[in-house]
Amino acid sequence: MRGKKIKFIDLSIPIESVPSDPEFMIPQLEYTDHQGGLVSAQELLGCRPEDLPLGLGWAVEKIVLSTHSGTHLDAPWHYAPISEGKKAKTIDQIPLEWCYGNGVVLDFRRKKDGALITVEDLEKALKKIRYRIKPRDIVLIMTGADRYWGKPEYLVKGCGMGRESTLWLLEQGVKVVGIDAWSWDRPLPFLKKEFAEKKDATILWAAHFAGIEKEYLHIEKMANLNKLPPPWVHSDLLSGQNQIGQCRMGPTSGHCK
Repeated sequence: MRGKKIKFIDLSIPIESVPSDPEFMIPQLEYTDHQGGLVSAQELLGCRPEDLPLGLGWAVEKIVLSTHSGTHLDAPWHYAPISEGKKAKTIDQIPLEWCYGNGVVLDFRRKKDGALITVEDLEKALKKIRYRIKPRDIVLIMTGADRYWGKPEYLVKGCGMGRESTLWLLEQGVKVVGIDAWSWDRPLPFLKKEFAEKKDATILWAAHFAGIEKEYLHIEKMANLNKLPPPWVHSDLLSGQNQIGQCRMGPTSGHCK
């Protein structure tokens, strides 16, 4: 709108080689400077160094990463091969309109690391901001874990969702949700420890497996949710998705204005 200042807030983390993922999932980045790019420039353009400004080629980067690298959008295929009794969708089959809508931020930064977010917790958080969820709202869970991005402890920071709380959101007509932690579930080391103690298989990846019953997507590894001004209900949340074949998930970037 003319005359109105619009501020865009980036809700994603960078793709970088830091110890905030399991070792086998840490992205690997290889940088080639302008001098290093001269050989391929000569080959592809059929030219000599003196034909190019400064006698240099292009700077390029080579990246080896998983689809869980950086801020990303998990498709139903990631959770299981079946969702709602049908073949689960891969990321290339997700309607783009699902990724655009009102962003609703729920603040759970006071909950302990590894704590479970319950249906009652969700209801209280919504009551606090005086909001009722509408179909296709994009609900974002703020745990504060993004403050630890770049450090090993990121993997054990933040609370997380469970089966019942996830299904409750989906029953309100929500299709896409997000969280500023490594996983939509509670941190995996907490699940592992609790399963070892109780031998209760329903503990394992329960929020993800909710997608077998109800189709949904979630954005993991978000950031800067605290930079959105209260009451944390914002229009025009855009979560872009990058198609990589028929993958279970894809890197994404979230922006809000």
